[in-house]
Amino acid sequence: MKTYEDVVLALRAPLPTEPSLRDFIRFATLAPNSHNTQPWKFRLGDSHVDILPDLSRRTPIVDPDDHHVIVTLGCAAENLLLAARSSGRSGEIGVEAQSVQETVIRVSLGKGSVSDAELANAVLARQSTRSEYDGQALSSDELKMLESASAQSGVDVVFITERPKLEEALEFVIEGNSAQMDDPAFVQELKDWLRFNAEAALKTRDGLFSKCSGNPTMPTWISGFMFDQAFNKKRENEKYAKHIRSSAGIAIFLAEDESPSGWVDVGRSFNRFALQATTMGIRHAHLNMPVEVPELRPAFADWLGMPGRRPNLVIRFGKAPAMPMSLRRPVDETLVST
Repeated sequence: MKTYEDVVLALRAPLPTEPSLRDFIRFATLAPNSHNTQPWKFRLGDSHVDILPDLSRRTPIVDPDDHHVIVTLGCAAENLLLAARSSGRSGEIGVEAQSVQETVIRVSLGKGSVSDAELANAVLARQSTRSEYDGQALSSDELKMLESASAQSGVDVVFITERPKLEEALEFVIEGNSAQMDDPAFVQELKDWLRFNAEAALKTRDGLFSKCSGNPTMPTWISGFMFDQAFNKKRENEKYAKHIRSSAGIAIFLAEDESPSGWVDVGRSFNRFALQATTMGIRHAHLNMPVEVPELRPAFADWLGMPGRRPNLVIRFGKAPAMPMSLRRPVDETLVST
């Protein structure tokens, strides 16, 4: 059996000189996604790839309207487009989205010149880094680069870097996390997607491998018991307080069009933000509690100065060493026929 590190290296290998559509799909699967559920399917055409939701991999407790699923597909589409452009293929993204179930993102490819190579290369190094950061502020030039990268028609991005405002944001995170921790169904859903050792992670090649979050590995037979003993609201709230206070800032993404098409745009915007940050040695991770708890979301939008809007993502960022990389399923397992 291949070791965990062998699989990571194969997944994150550079594109070959003459890449195929499957090579581009491999890059698409390296996109950020909630709980590493990888809720995507790919359908190959002669000169296009369709990306569809795989609702068998949804998380109905934390994401009851499949918002995170569609945002994830937007991230995957952007990765695929960047990989193609870096290989001298022109490309554009079109979205058909009458509903979540009927959402189809088509990435149409042609011939073109090489572009976006730096962001495409960053796909291989990008990760959600769930650790404490170094607490240092970013320069104004660094913030401008992140703002520019995330610019996307139909998406507003709010950057917060002032310490008093970050403390206010922390209050929303703690309130949201506390509500989720008090919900046994949320805790069970999260637990179902945890992989407590390399063998378990290799078996499914999805989910949240404990080592990638800086947590100890343990045998499967005792993992459930140990999780129940260690996972509690006080400890988690303390962890998130350290995470925000060590971050350079947070970015909140909001779609102008509150529909699957708008959520795809959010995914594309966030993914470019994440890749640009990666090229600059800046880490990121999700803090989505204020947008995942419906009762909390309106007050969070009011606090942002966006009353009536739906904040889609809350992302912290800052500088820190890399963590171990997560896995993805083989491309062949994600393909569907026409």
